[in-house]
Amino acid sequence: MQQHRRKFIKLSASSAAALFLSSLNTFSLSTKPKFTMNKNYELKIMATNWGFEGTLDAFCTKAKKEGYDGVEMWWPTDDKKAQDELFAALKTHGLEIGFLCGGSQSNPQEHLDFYKKMIDAAARQNIQRPLYINNHSGRDYFSFDDNKKFIEHTNALAKETGIRICHETHRSRILFAAHIAREYIEKLPELRLTLDISHWCNVHESLLADQKATVDMALERTDHIHARIGHPEGPQVNDPRAPEWEITVKQHFDWWDKVVERKKKNGERMTFLTEFGPPDYMPTMPYTKQPLSDQWGINVHMMHLLRKRYS
Repeated sequence: MQQHRRKFIKLSASSAAALFLSSLNTFSLSTKPKFTMNKNYELKIMATNWGFEGTLDAFCTKAKKEGYDGVEMWWPTDDKKAQDELFAALKTHGLEIGFLCGGSQSNPQEHLDFYKKMIDAAARQNIQRPLYINNHSGRDYFSFDDNKKFIEHTNALAKETGIRICHETHRSRILFAAHIAREYIEKLPELRLTLDISHWCNVHESLLADQKATVDMALERTDHIHARIGHPEGPQVNDPRAPEWEITVKQHFDWWDKVVERKKKNGERMTFLTEFGPPDYMPTMPYTKQPLSDQWGINVHMMHLLRKRYS
């Protein structure tokens, strides 16, 4: 009797999961907004190598096979061999590139000097033009005047090169919280954002309903999105396909819809990175630290969901 009960519970759980996955797969189409489309609009979805265990060529092979348009990776500073390897892999597999730049120095001037060298090299190399450059810029404890130097430098560099350069709404960085980001948005009109709103959900322990005006300001400045689902107690849900996260998933898509609507109307490029991360971003089992979900599988699921909804 106990064996039959366990089997029933297992089958019921599997059936429920299958039903929800089916509903989530149709969500991208059934609730798809009716966007005004400009023929110049294009969608590019990028893969992250964060947590990938394997060679660069293996990563690019897998990303291309899954249907990604390109990859987002840290610019390999002062490593000519790594740069050559990266550009060769991109060419071999026909992939676009978005670079990530940033620093970790605790002294503001040292941090800025390192950062300038890194982003200038990424923007001015003439081997493969990036779709964008995303930035883990500055620190949350630097002063406004110290942090704005990073943004002023990238504004000038973007004008010089024509490359879209965005600063990420990321914990520990300049734009780590909504109310802090608002001051930069208001005072620096050329600031462009990479929206990873999962961080703000975590920082403010909410889905930001009480900061709608600030969120709307950020959405107007967003050019690139990191498509990870955060929640009030963490920057990453264990699995966005699980039914308990349905409201949270839909809230993130509501935010992203507004950015894509503007991009489609204006005929601009929209870029996404599917960025569910490995442990310890990915919740794990105690003692064994086994991840609760398949990081790669979740990111591929998100890529297909985004393509169905926003193509």
